[in-house]
Amino acid sequence: MTIYVGNLSYRATEEDLRTVFAEYGAIKRIVLPTDRETGRLRGFAFVDMNEDAQEDTAITELDGAEWMGRQLRVNKAKPKEDNRREGGGVSRRSEY
Repeated sequence: MTIYVGNLSYRATEEDLRTVFAEYGAIKRIVLPTDRETGRLRGFAFVDMNEDAQEDTAITELDGAEWMGRQLRVNKAKPKEDNRREGGGVSRRSEY
C-alpha cells in the first residue's frame, strides 16, 4: 500500500517526511512530485512503509494533523488513472 500525503508545505523535504513517518515504522520509499515546468514541489507526497499495520497507524495518527503550518490530508493512495485519450487527436482514416 502507498500513503498519499496532501496539503504539504512547499518547504517540506524528503528528510522532513522521513523524520515524521519514521515514528511509525521503517520507510521503503518517499516520492515528492515536482511540477514539470517550474520544478517546484506540487504540495503532496507518497510514502511506502514496510508493513501495512504501520501504514494504517500513520494514516490514523497523521490525517488532519497540523504540520509546518498546514493541516495534512493522509490516506491510502488511489491507483493512478490513465487520462490519456485514445488516438491522440483527430483521425483522418475515415476520410479515405
